[in-house]
Amino acid sequence: MLKKIASSRPAPLVLVAWLAAALLAVAGVAFAIELLADKHLQADAERVATGWARHIGDHVPQIEQVFDGALPSVQAQERLGHMLGTAGLFRFKLFARDGKLLIVSDLLGQHAPESSSKPADSARAHEAGQSGRSNVQLKQGDGKNRPPYYSEAYVPVFWQGRFLGVIEVYIDQTQLAAMTASSFRRAALTASIGLALSFAFSALLWRWRAERERRAHERVSYMAHHDMLTGAVNHARFSESLNLTCQQLQAGASTDGLAVLCIDLDRFADVNDLHGHLVGDEMLRMAAARLHAVLRGDDLLARLAGDRFAVLQRGVEDETAVRGLAQRIIDRLAQPYPLPEGTAAGAAGLVINMTASVGAAIHGSDGTDADSLLHNAELAVLQAKSQGSARWTFYDVKLDQALQDRRALAVDLRGALAEGALRLHFQPVYGSDGSRLVGYEALARWPHPTRGMVPPLSFVSVAEETGQIEALGRWVLLTACLEAATWPAHLSVAVNLSPAQFRSGGHALVAEVQDALQASGLSARRLELEITESLLMSHTDQVLATLHALHALGVRIAMDDFGTGYSSLAYLWRFPFDKLKIDRAFTQGLGSDGKVDVIVHSIVMLAHSLAIKVNAEGVETEDQREALRKHGCDELQGFLLGRPMPPEQLAHLAAALQDNHRTAILA
Repeated sequence: MLKKIASSRPAPLVLVAWLAAALLAVAGVAFAIELLADKHLQADAERVATGWARHIGDHVPQIEQVFDGALPSVQAQERLGHMLGTAGLFRFKLFARDGKLLIVSDLLGQHAPESSSKPADSARAHEAGQSGRSNVQLKQGDGKNRPPYYSEAYVPVFWQGRFLGVIEVYIDQTQLAAMTASSFRRAALTASIGLALSFAFSALLWRWRAERERRAHERVSYMAHHDMLTGAVNHARFSESLNLTCQQLQAGASTDGLAVLCIDLDRFADVNDLHGHLVGDEMLRMAAARLHAVLRGDDLLARLAGDRFAVLQRGVEDETAVRGLAQRIIDRLAQPYPLPEGTAAGAAGLVINMTASVGAAIHGSDGTDADSLLHNAELAVLQAKSQGSARWTFYDVKLDQALQDRRALAVDLRGALAEGALRLHFQPVYGSDGSRLVGYEALARWPHPTRGMVPPLSFVSVAEETGQIEALGRWVLLTACLEAATWPAHLSVAVNLSPAQFRSGGHALVAEVQDALQASGLSARRLELEITESLLMSHTDQVLATLHALHALGVRIAMDDFGTGYSSLAYLWRFPFDKLKIDRAFTQGLGSDGKVDVIVHSIVMLAHSLAIKVNAEGVETEDQREALRKHGCDELQGFLLGRPMPPEQLAHLAAALQDNHRTAILA
């Protein structure tokens, strides 16, 4: 790139050539003007000489006899003498038709002596007579015997249409030459200035064009190697730099260690889905700026694709440097993102929370070439994301097998969804006394033919990563509604929603809920939809409108895992919640930490004051159940009360069977 830029700059030799051309042009103009000045003097001399030739033929008595060889009469001498000194004429000669010299103005009363006749003069006179045209020559004199500037003109003399001879006139043009020279010098100066300005303008224009071309080269080169949204280098330039650095290390040209860190923004797709791509683009710009801020001058930042970034860390001595950079990246990217004014309609004052995951591969231990280092760093970031948000990890050789397993799991999941191989289990939900069944929560289960029962956390995350979460969500919603429609009318069913289902403005989700209710015949008041706090990173008109539309159908809205993540009291009045589900972490802490009891009691009191029911998850002991009952929780859920079971083994069916059995015994 630098070679291209350097070649586009004006070189000294080029500027010298421009200057030489300008000087040659000015010299050419001066030479042309000098020629014009000489022609002007010649034309003036010819005009004057022709006038004298006509004057002699018309006004000098017996001039024809003089040209025939006779001496001029006294009267003719007087007339000829009067010519001298008039109109610059200071000397003349008369030649016969054959070019012989006859009379010289210095000796009008006698024939010209042989010594004053020159063959060259006779030849020119004869030539003028033969051609009938004047022959003018410009001369320079010594200022004593001859004027400084004069002309000699040989002009044919005619009288009554008859050629008489030739007159050679000497015309003083010193004054005219000075005037002409002055005028033409001014013209030459003006022309030279004009040419100089023209060349200067051309040079400036050429330089401007060269500069514009240089900038265009820079722009094209920049666009070819950088991501235009964030300013980071692109994948191709990053790979090129990484490959060159690896080659230098292998060749011994450099002893500095290096590492590759891949950065993936957690749940960035949710930002695009909830707030639109303009907000997403601004988030990427802000994230890139923060990454640049934590890097050193020798480090290189790249945007590989979408929300995936990479860093080439140079000068790595050991793992400590990589650990430090990875943690700085996570800490910096975890800070809130206040969107600037004008980012997008409705985004004014919006503050978004987002985290990132980081995977690292070190040259030598994790690979020695560019491809393997980048590949292994990407595997490491996938491993970090599988452990949760805002995590980082080093590459491990086991990750390759884990990646292959995860890809195979994604393929199997697609087939399971198509073939209806997934199953729903239902966990019972009881009233505060723990004896009154009020409903169930639907939970997806996958009995894999070779892997056994695949944990939900495993296949749900795969569904989110591979774009299958929408299909999975539709299946869970419809299957849960169909099953719940067969239960007693007082039992409800709760279904978890993924943020991915709120894409496309939420219209599709509302339509799916309507279709599921219509297809199953389930009353809308018996359906409860649970959303996580990750969906509510910020209140948006889009999410609010979707929740209101769902609420208008008659379904109930619950916030799952309340008390963790991005909890904000503003959610409780900005969104139409019917229920809060206290996270199991608080349930597990009851009795062991007095602060937990205070928090749980405060949540219950706040929710009740807003006419919102409270559900406590993770109830596993009698002490926990009793504590939650005293705090006023409306609903309880956990292994103490019942584990998730397939439809044919649900609690209400077992109770009905037991009642039937008791009735049969009594009968």
